[in-house]
Amino acid sequence: MPKTSVAHFYDELADDYHLIYSDWDASVRRQGDALDALIGQDRAAVLDCSCGIGTQAIGLALRGHRVTGTDLSPRAAARAAREAARRGLSLRTAAADMRRLPFPDGQFDTVVCADNSLPHLLTERDVRAALAEMRRVLRPAGLLLVSTRPYDDLVRERPASTPPQVHRIADCADGGERTVTFQLWHWHDDGEHYDLEHFQLLPEGGEWSVQVRRTTYWALGQDQLAGLAAEAGFVDPVWRMPQETGFFQPLLVARVGQ
Repeated sequence: MPKTSVAHFYDELADDYHLIYSDWDASVRRQGDALDALIGQDRAAVLDCSCGIGTQAIGLALRGHRVTGTDLSPRAAARAAREAARRGLSLRTAAADMRRLPFPDGQFDTVVCADNSLPHLLTERDVRAALAEMRRVLRPAGLLLVSTRPYDDLVRERPASTPPQVHRIADCADGGERTVTFQLWHWHDDGEHYDLEHFQLLPEGGEWSVQVRRTTYWALGQDQLAGLAAEAGFVDPVWRMPQETGFFQPLLVARVGQ
C-alpha cells in the first residue's frame, strides 16, 4: 500500500486514534446523541461509510440503531468491530471505498459520512461518485449526514497549523502520562487543497516517541458540496452548525427525493 494513500494514513493511526480525544468514550456518546437527534427515528438502518475506529458508529449503536460501518482502512474498520464487541454491541464492518459501496440499492435509512472524511476525495468527479453511491444505497426519503471542517472560514484564513492538544492517557497505570497531538497544514497554490502532517507524541520509556502521518484534503466549500449533493439526487440540502446540533463539525443534512 503506498505510504501516501488515505488507507495507509488511517491504518497507521488506527491503534492510537482514540488518543486525539481527551475522553474518547465521552466523545462516542456525545456524537452518537447528536446524530441520533437528527435521524429522528428508532432502530434506523444506518451506514457509516467512513466509520474509522467507530466513534460515530458505536455512538449510534448505543442509541439502538442497526449500524453497518465501512472504511477505506481495513485496520480501522476491524478495530471498530472490536470496540463495539467489547461494549456488547453489534456492529458489522468491512473495508470499502465510499465510491464503490458493497451493498444493494435502497438498503439503509441513513448514511453518515462524518469527521471530515469526504474531503479526502480530491476532485469533483470522486465526490460525485461517492455521493451517487450514498444516494443509491439509501431508501426513498433516506437521510444523508455529512460533516466537514468549516472550510469557508479556513480557506480565507489558510491556517498553517492546529494548536497542540495535550491529553492524559486514560489506561496509564498512574494516570500521569500524556500524549500531544497537532497538525501542520501545507496549502497548495490553488488555495483549496492542502497536505496535512499529523504529529503524535507518545511517552515511551521516559522519552518521546514521535509519529508523523501525512495525507491530503480538499477544502470543499459548503455551497459547492451542497450543490454536488443536489446533483446526486438529494433534496433540500442544508448546513446545520455545531451550536445548533451539538455535533463538533458543521453537518450537511439532505434527503433522497421520493
